[in-house]
Amino acid sequence: MYAHGLQPVAVWHLTWVQSLADECQRRDVASLAGLDASVFRRAYHQRMVQEMQQALRKIYFAPSDTWDAGYIETEHFGVRFPHRSSYVDLTCITQRWLRNPLWDHIADVLRSPTCPRSAQPVDFVRRAGAELSAFLETEAPGGGHDPSVLRGEHVHRFVADLRNRERLGLAFRGQARLDGKRAKVTENSRRMVFNYGRALLRGALDSGSAERIGLDRAFIAAMPVGGPRSRNPFPDEVAQALADEANLQQLADGYDPHDRGLRDMWETIIVTGRRASEVIQLRLDCVGRYGGLPLLWHDQTKVGNLNAAVRIPDHLLNRLEERRQKTLTHYADRHAGRPPTAAERAHLALFPTDILNPDGRRALSYTWFHTGFRNWLAELDLGGHYVAHQARHTLATRLLRHGATLTHIRCYLGQVSDRMAEHYVHLTQSDLDNVLQHVWVTGPGTAHPGELLTSDTTPLTREQTRPCPSDLSRRSIPAEGGFCTFQPVVNGGACPFNLDCHNCDKFVLSGADLLYWRRKREQWRLLAEGAPDDATADYLHRYFEPTARAIDGLEKALAGLGLLDDALALDLRKPQDYFHRVWSTAFRAADLADAGSDESAEYSNTCTADGDDPEQDAA
Repeated sequence: MYAHGLQPVAVWHLTWVQSLADECQRRDVASLAGLDASVFRRAYHQRMVQEMQQALRKIYFAPSDTWDAGYIETEHFGVRFPHRSSYVDLTCITQRWLRNPLWDHIADVLRSPTCPRSAQPVDFVRRAGAELSAFLETEAPGGGHDPSVLRGEHVHRFVADLRNRERLGLAFRGQARLDGKRAKVTENSRRMVFNYGRALLRGALDSGSAERIGLDRAFIAAMPVGGPRSRNPFPDEVAQALADEANLQQLADGYDPHDRGLRDMWETIIVTGRRASEVIQLRLDCVGRYGGLPLLWHDQTKVGNLNAAVRIPDHLLNRLEERRQKTLTHYADRHAGRPPTAAERAHLALFPTDILNPDGRRALSYTWFHTGFRNWLAELDLGGHYVAHQARHTLATRLLRHGATLTHIRCYLGQVSDRMAEHYVHLTQSDLDNVLQHVWVTGPGTAHPGELLTSDTTPLTREQTRPCPSDLSRRSIPAEGGFCTFQPVVNGGACPFNLDCHNCDKFVLSGADLLYWRRKREQWRLLAEGAPDDATADYLHRYFEPTARAIDGLEKALAGLGLLDDALALDLRKPQDYFHRVWSTAFRAADLADAGSDESAEYSNTCTADGDDPEQDAA
């Protein structure tokens, strides 16, 4: 009874408990551990006995006992998945040689430092084992109970059977669902069976258990890879339909009659690109203005980033604040008009469920959101199968089109690495061209150092376009500290300027060259500090002054575009760096020199273009 009270489950009335005790006394029951719940006529008695037995099972049985009995308790490993029982039944796998490696595999998952947040990996590997077991029971010699007679051909037949079931729309052979029903084979479920079935058999091979039981290696190697799953972003017409005001009102009126926040959830997913679970689990005080900016605070539990903030538009802030007031009103109605205390308010859910939730801490389930959203899509009849997660792909693609890098997208969406972010970014050739053709500037040796060459937002004047080739992303070659845009050289011809790039007006700089020029500046400063007299030091400062102003302007330009940190982190130029925005962002040195000369430099008034010194003129 104490364990029951700790969980947000159905209420046990005192009369139910008393009647159960009376019934046990009449039946002379010594212990609930071995009692068959079906002997009771009343349904609530059966549920109570089953829940008590589940709680007692974790005490009466050790993990080794569950290995023999054909089930596993996640709480034996300190894990309790949300909205799930600790009991995982493995008796649907009839072959002991397959059930035992499955138990070991699940135990390794639960003991892992990267234990999953949900029960999906456990459910999928259990389904894979149940489906393979059901197939072997009917198609393999002796029901597949002797692993030494199994060969690769049996797995080939299993694969063909599962693919045919997917094509014909049939159900699985094995009963892997908790309610005992057989689910329909879909593309995604078939892929998961292959992936997790392969991981299960490979784990048995690596641990040596396959060799001990005599399982043929060809049987394990024949299990195919299901492959990853990647979703496309919403097409433009679908995205417009899912954000249309009339359709959104239809979602709220038709599929959320009690106003629990279905539309608010979907609009938050559209605007922020958060995962659906991250939005559903929002806390009451998740929005507010900080330094004048509206921010949304949420937990990115998938990557372990808790209490992260993203900026949101004002209209979404207003909508979520309205939802917060509705949640507070609903809480007061359930507690005789009493508002929550400060301690209670800190744990309130923004979208609380009405079921077994007196303290308001439990949020609505993803199943509730998905059911309403799926039915809404069916009524809209958009001509395809779409899910809410595709809004995340759509936002990532649009961020890329507006110049964001994979690093920026990863940080905003809460991904582990750039490789993870690539799954959400769908490149087209036009997108890649836009990324590569951002901003370029001329080098410090030109007549106008730092002059802007190209930009996808600001049109160029006729004077600016004369020295600029039509497509710099393809009409330039790397040079020391920058890029050469002189067409004969780009086309493979010899340089007519004796490779004097730094004094050439065809030489341009990009953000990837910042560290190179910073090192040059430090070298000249060291030379000036080590000069034998002040005259020599002054001469060195004057000689490097145009380049120094161009470097200062490059730093300011990169800072204005938010690329300064990326440029400072890009120490070596690698082929893959050419696709980074830092590389594709280049500036004409004349504009950089102007930007870097807001404050008059110490030697800027001594450097003239009409001097008598030929070396000074070249500089």
